[in-house]
Amino acid sequence: MLYVIGRFLCAIFCLFFFRLRVTGQECVPKKGAFIIAGNHASFLDPVIFGVACPRQLNYLARDTLFRNRFFGWILKSVHVIPLKRNAADIGALKEGLRRLKDGQGLLLFPEGTRSIDGKLGKGHHGVGFLARKSGVPVVPVYAKGTYRALPKGAKFFKPLRIAVVFGPAMTLEYRHGLSDQEVSDKIMEEIKRLSDPLQS
Repeated sequence: MLYVIGRFLCAIFCLFFFRLRVTGQECVPKKGAFIIAGNHASFLDPVIFGVACPRQLNYLARDTLFRNRFFGWILKSVHVIPLKRNAADIGALKEGLRRLKDGQGLLLFPEGTRSIDGKLGKGHHGVGFLARKSGVPVVPVYAKGTYRALPKGAKFFKPLRIAVVFGPAMTLEYRHGLSDQEVSDKIMEEIKRLSDPLQS
């Protein structure tokens, strides 16, 4: 219930301040597990993708955000999984796989952290591991404008237009014979492809 209410309020916020425009929502599977893999340039990204996606999502976020008990409770109530950033957090990966096994959606940022200049970076092997291990469709997504609206280090957002585009789901076939890193690289290639028309 808290997720539904929060998403509704965030949608109003995004439409009012950012005139959010979303295309390609039909690419998100209507049922069954899936991974959303997107670029990460701002603290706004989890909110923007959560509003843009027609289905509920689970999230991974650094465990330090859970230090405050009340805020940690809110995060867990909206499907956030704590992740240790400076180590291979097997527990968080297992929890992500468990939720995928339950038929849920999982949002991942292959770059691992926010871009310092708004440009796409290299994807880490963790997203490749989850994609290969789970076997679920991976839907690439790109958000334009979040970096300008709230870049890394900024304390206040700017009310600028944000656009989100979902790409066709990547299915199990493309992962055959690839390492985790190679799978991640393939996913980043698709995110880059989505970004190209939005750069003009």
